[in-house]
Amino acid sequence: MRLNINLGNIFRKTIVVYPIVGLMFLCCLNAIAESTPFSVSGYGVINYAHYDWDMDPDRRAAVDVERLVVAPKYRINDYIRLEAELEIEHGGTGSTMEFDKFEEFGEFETEIEKGGEVIVEKLAAVFSFKPSFNLKVGHIIVPVGLVAKRHRPQHYFTTTRPEAEAHIIPTIWHETGVEVFGVLGNLNYQAQVINGLDSTGFSSRHWIVPGHQLRFETANAEAPAFVGRLDHVFNENAIIGISGYFGDTAANRPKPDVDFDAYVGIASFHGFYEMNSVKIRGLLLWGTLQNAEELSRVNRSLSNNLNVKRTPIGSSALGFYLELGYDILSFIRETETSSQQLDVFARLDYYDTMARVESTRFDNPRWERTAWTFGLNYHVHPKLVFKGHYSLRRLAQDELNQENTFSLGLGFQY
Repeated sequence: MRLNINLGNIFRKTIVVYPIVGLMFLCCLNAIAESTPFSVSGYGVINYAHYDWDMDPDRRAAVDVERLVVAPKYRINDYIRLEAELEIEHGGTGSTMEFDKFEEFGEFETEIEKGGEVIVEKLAAVFSFKPSFNLKVGHIIVPVGLVAKRHRPQHYFTTTRPEAEAHIIPTIWHETGVEVFGVLGNLNYQAQVINGLDSTGFSSRHWIVPGHQLRFETANAEAPAFVGRLDHVFNENAIIGISGYFGDTAANRPKPDVDFDAYVGIASFHGFYEMNSVKIRGLLLWGTLQNAEELSRVNRSLSNNLNVKRTPIGSSALGFYLELGYDILSFIRETETSSQQLDVFARLDYYDTMARVESTRFDNPRWERTAWTFGLNYHVHPKLVFKGHYSLRRLAQDELNQENTFSLGLGFQY
């Protein structure tokens, strides 16, 4: 049975002004009308945080509609499907503001940046040939680290994603390119060729994270990057693996203002074990940057219009975290089929975005951070979780080195 309506007239304005939203509506209605294999999933996160920071004693408590993700899929036939993922961050589209007191030329100048965004994190065609060899083409998730594969709120204990990973590499990292992937026995593999990073955005505080090309309508692709991942799957709840990234970031700058290479190399060792009432997750991340000294010098003279930090860049970054949780309801649960869980957890994060510096660059101890976090996750249902944690972060400096945060959160998936 077909819907006897003129979709073109109804949605013409929507498609012109909001092409992604319009396309999603068209796909949904056409799927219903044609009885095509269309599905949609997603997740959302809302957080509250109260801060007690020595270096920023006036920091205000905040509520953040962190993200809402809608992920439609459309199966064309048994071998081809289309995948998309649309993320609305911080409840807006760029009209909100946030203050950054700690990083801009002078260490404590105030910078104002736009907040909310609507981002296409995935838009790809997937070709399923056989279990050992498949192809993905389009805008895809970069599978470096643990969050790349496990980024829904049920996949991590704290209200926000793990600090050690989020401060060293983009989360979620998404670029445009080609991927081959498959399963070989107990091994899952992925290999990608994608557009690279832009080194004008690199900074002391977040290393290469701001080099993720989101500032302009298009991303420069003068120099590609290469990504690989290999996971040994014991079962769906126990995995250990490695991943890596390598690519030049100098050629992808907005202007050809450097005459040297700036290759970034990143390696990750990661794993998780979630069996019965025990949950253990961990990551070790190491990255290097070529010619960091020269990049720091050139970036310092960049235009204000680029809205970049222009602070010294570390030639390497190091981070790791380990979290352990236990479902205490397992002691009193009456039936094994109960869907409710109450995880008590602890996590250690360590990360230094200036683990090494070149030449005379100052290795700012503020960017070497250690955080102990303790809290609870109450899973009312496998798709709905309430979170609470208290984090004690310490900076590697003698004074004003405490950053304590109390946070509450709501996460769901569908």
